[in-house]
Amino acid sequence: MFLTRRFYILAVLAALVMAAGHFWPVAFTIGVALLCLVVLVLLVDLVLLYRGRVEGRRKVGRLMSNGDDNKVKITLNSTYSLPINVEVIDEAPVVFERRDISFKTSIERHGDAVVRYTLHPTRRGVYGFGLVRAFVSTPLGMARRRFNCGEAQDVKVYPSYLKLRQYELMAIHNNLTLTGIKRIRRAGNQTEFEQIKDYVTGDDYRTINWKATARRNQFMVNVYQDERSQQVISVIDKGRVMQQAFEGMTLLDYAINASLVISHIATTKADNAGLVTIEKQLDTYVKPGRGPKQMRLILDALYSQETTFGETDLSELCVNTMRMLNKRSLFILYTNFLSFNAMMRQLPFLRQLNHRHRLLVVFFEDGELDALVKEKPSSMQDYYCQVIGEKLASEKQLIVSTLRQHGIYSLLTRPQDLSVDLINKYLEMKSRHLF
Repeated sequence: MFLTRRFYILAVLAALVMAAGHFWPVAFTIGVALLCLVVLVLLVDLVLLYRGRVEGRRKVGRLMSNGDDNKVKITLNSTYSLPINVEVIDEAPVVFERRDISFKTSIERHGDAVVRYTLHPTRRGVYGFGLVRAFVSTPLGMARRRFNCGEAQDVKVYPSYLKLRQYELMAIHNNLTLTGIKRIRRAGNQTEFEQIKDYVTGDDYRTINWKATARRNQFMVNVYQDERSQQVISVIDKGRVMQQAFEGMTLLDYAINASLVISHIATTKADNAGLVTIEKQLDTYVKPGRGPKQMRLILDALYSQETTFGETDLSELCVNTMRMLNKRSLFILYTNFLSFNAMMRQLPFLRQLNHRHRLLVVFFEDGELDALVKEKPSSMQDYYCQVIGEKLASEKQLIVSTLRQHGIYSLLTRPQDLSVDLINKYLEMKSRHLF
């Protein structure tokens, strides 16, 4: 039980009136009466507070999605026979460092109330929720009673999975770009059956379906589509270059979210998705596959990935992929080149990997650096900073052109645009039969 500010204000007011009795004796009598009235109202308030209860529970998903707004719902039920005022404080995980998760609401007699808010995690891991504290007061407002509701619980923050369905629908309807990307189908004598249609002049007579022809009393032919089931391998660099942070998330987290999305899109496009993480040596390998079980394997593998301060050795990737993957695949390498010389050190391994498979190198441009270049300098120091920024930005474009000269596809994008840009690139390469 806690006394409220209203009680202290009235008590101080009564004490001041009593003190005024030193000059006006009648004021002392009025002050004593006022103080007795305050105490009486407090006792009545306490009786009302202890003639009911408030129960509550927190509803949050078993998993939270990293980098997304995750909904939290708190439901309160009252057994009081009068309206009450409630202040709800949720003990959110300390990693959020939020002190504003406090909500005031009112509940009618024997009623209930719902409080909703969102949390935006920027790191993967296990987050611990505490209890839900409900502070109840009656209309008299002299005291508050605290109820401990709900239960302490741990929630795992996984790579971003909330947008999977959204990106899937966008990919299906080709809404990721203004022009759209159409998947090409070619009818022919392939291995994957699509439909039966009426025979027209020019159709291959070897595809005639004689059973359907007998039933319809006219020629019917089988239509096949190209067998396009390919392997899409996401390769995530866990070296120190992926520790750079944008908007509270590291490049590794952006890469993990994008690899989860592209794996999901690939499986919906009848491709097999796999995963590789690498630093000084090959760290994690998920064999290519498709279906819900495969996505669960990829999600579990991505959950605990962390960056290191080491230098990535792509030679290990070349050696191991030749041993583990015999079929030509699309390799999507998520990395970041700090300079042109850093890329040149890795270029022999990139060429070797691209010779056996189709390689798409994904690296990042710095939005803050671009903003610095576009700003109008106001001092000599600003001029120097702008020149250095322009040099770094031009090196990124030089890396793109150098990779293109060696037949290696690349994607230079901002971290926040990575998922959409990558899906567009994948759909484009698939429609052009580049892997």
